[in-house]
Amino acid sequence: MSVRKPKAPASAKPDRPLLHPRNRHSGRYDFPALIAGCPALADFVIVNPYGKQSIDFADPAAVKVFNRALLKQFYGIEHWDIPAGYLCPPVPGRADYLHGLADLLAADNAGSIPRGRQIHALDIGTGANCIYPLIGHCEYGWRFTGSDIDTVALNTAQTIVAANRLSDAIELRRQPDRRHIFQGLLQANERFDLSLCNPPFHASVSEATAGSQRKWRNLGKLDPKRKLPVLNFGGQAAELWCEGGEAAFIARLAEESVAVSQQICWFSTLVSKGGNVAPLQARLRRLGAREVRTLDMAQGQKRSRFVAWTFLDVDQRAQWRARRGLQQQA
Repeated sequence: MSVRKPKAPASAKPDRPLLHPRNRHSGRYDFPALIAGCPALADFVIVNPYGKQSIDFADPAAVKVFNRALLKQFYGIEHWDIPAGYLCPPVPGRADYLHGLADLLAADNAGSIPRGRQIHALDIGTGANCIYPLIGHCEYGWRFTGSDIDTVALNTAQTIVAANRLSDAIELRRQPDRRHIFQGLLQANERFDLSLCNPPFHASVSEATAGSQRKWRNLGKLDPKRKLPVLNFGGQAAELWCEGGEAAFIARLAEESVAVSQQICWFSTLVSKGGNVAPLQARLRRLGAREVRTLDMAQGQKRSRFVAWTFLDVDQRAQWRARRGLQQQA
């Protein structure tokens, strides 16, 4: 998870990339307000070396309660919980991806962001946390279908959806074949305005563990005696690693997108490793993508990006919007 860094001393040069302008999480966290909405957070608040209230981001229990507080305060999510060991994602970074996707749709709609349940988004690997559908529906009113291969994750996500009375806006379904992403998941008559994906980053459990330990050491460098957890903010095998790592997964995502190119207007995926962007762009062009766009994001000192592509040209996308009644929405 990306962490909000302590404020640098006044003598230091500012070097803090900003979140998306519509992101609700810009600026410092208001801990009194967060605690008022989620009293359990009070047990995890510390004072950092800069004299500011924070939490110990090396404590998975603290991170989970912190996320629960953020989701309640900013998005009205009254119930949110995940099993131990499942991925606990950074809420501000997840929100940035959704705001970037909204800008992508707006670029096809004369600068106006399409809102409401007419917009149907497919979340590949929604996980137990169900973060993207929760935030995306709150921010833009979009309808979501979330998929996963993990039954426990889907059952947990379904509990969150039902407890927050969002079953009419968020549907969950299981991908029965872990070798595939789209194949066997979509129904023939379904249409999605966009798809999004947070792919597994690593090629093996040992690589995932090593990467997480590096992050924990960075979090704990002010206190070398800190005992570090094994994995960074939790995560099951399918959430953290796959054979071939991120590069192989997003290549498979690109290859499979061809077969459903008339069912999804814009495909997209986060790309954690910058070196994987150019090979993905080249592959997509070879596969016949009409447009490929890369949008950069930043949270604190962490830089990321997502790649989006479509097999529809400008006129075809205009016809898509017209058929779905999406023209010039406010």
